[in-house]
Amino acid sequence: MQMPGPLAHHLEPDIEGARMIIEGALQEKRKVLSEMESKALLSAFHIPVAQTMVAHSPNEALLIAQQMGFPVAMKVNSPNITHKTDAGGVLLNLINAQAVRGAYHEIIDNVKLNRPDAILDGISIQPMIVKPNGRELMVGVTNDPVFGPVITFGAGGTTVEIMGDRSVTLPPLNSFLVKDLIQGTNVSKMLVAFRNMPPADMDALESVLLRVSEMVCELPMLMEMDINPLILDENGALAADARVVVEFRQPSADRYAHMAIYPYPTHLVKNWQLADGTDVVIRPIRPEDAVLTQEFVHNLSEESRYSRFMNSVQELSESMLVRFTQIDYSREMALLAVTEEKDKEIELGVARFAINPDGDSCEFALVVADSMRGKGLGNKLMTTLMDAARSKGLKSMEGEVLKDNAGMLKLMKRLGFKYESSPDDDGIKTVRKVL
Repeated sequence: MQMPGPLAHHLEPDIEGARMIIEGALQEKRKVLSEMESKALLSAFHIPVAQTMVAHSPNEALLIAQQMGFPVAMKVNSPNITHKTDAGGVLLNLINAQAVRGAYHEIIDNVKLNRPDAILDGISIQPMIVKPNGRELMVGVTNDPVFGPVITFGAGGTTVEIMGDRSVTLPPLNSFLVKDLIQGTNVSKMLVAFRNMPPADMDALESVLLRVSEMVCELPMLMEMDINPLILDENGALAADARVVVEFRQPSADRYAHMAIYPYPTHLVKNWQLADGTDVVIRPIRPEDAVLTQEFVHNLSEESRYSRFMNSVQELSESMLVRFTQIDYSREMALLAVTEEKDKEIELGVARFAINPDGDSCEFALVVADSMRGKGLGNKLMTTLMDAARSKGLKSMEGEVLKDNAGMLKLMKRLGFKYESSPDDDGIKTVRKVL
């Protein structure tokens, strides 16, 4: 029941740029991204990475190392080698030009001997990361055939398989779930202050895990990822190495179809303005909107409440509040229109749909505050709701309106809904529109 929220206090990720990196690799018929591509993907989501450049000759390696400044680390750049150290493809702490030139030849010779089948695409060079208080961690993504993307966290470095210290969780994540994930590992005990080491920057670690969750939500083609090691100390986190595996997925009308748990649909948040200049935000409902929703229903006129619920509801019961605010964004949607008055949110209206068992149609409901009638808010909420239904691939929308609710019937006609009386003539009209 914990709703992972948007990373509103963070910088917006470059989702389009990240997708282009993945599509570029797939067009070249590659599923494994190079280290530079993997780090560019992380950078697009504002995860700090160690600067990396690739050299294709000893002289180029020398020039890059001179530009970066010594000492440097050198690693084989190959799509076939996951464990570079095992293949003899890593040399660290190279302090001068001579060492760099020698290291280039040594890595090539080691890899040719240990992995003669591997494709070599030069040597990647990065500044030697010196963090005396750094803890080596690992953040990973795998894809389960049933549950879809799964996020893993644990101890990192070269001993990751032997230690087997990791915990797993289903995205999307929020702060509570991130803390739970970290506490499920032994390495969490090393993140506090001990001996002469200061405590690690837990906010930086939380930020990385929230960003990885965001990557998983927004990039359906991301199949596997290993950030190992993620070096964390008192000053922040840094992804020293990353490996990403991608796979083509047929685009879906539903952008989160690959997820087991639907994330908060941030893309549906819209800013709008009434004709009188009032700023309105239209956004999907959240569990914490229970009080807002209760106040909104309480302040409706008796007539409006009857038109919405078709019976004499005075206030929503606790179970109804839970039902209305803790929704599954995959099968239903509720869009609130809110404005701010004296630093407090006020609900002006709500439109919602629930998908019918046929999977192609949905049933809607709409109500706006009495003070908002005739200001175009109902029209705006309905058009936004219909757009959300279309983006889900739904074909039609239907609802029930009381015959004497003239204002709603007029709005439905304007929006292109066709209506028919029910055969029992029970004072209700069914309205329907092909989306």
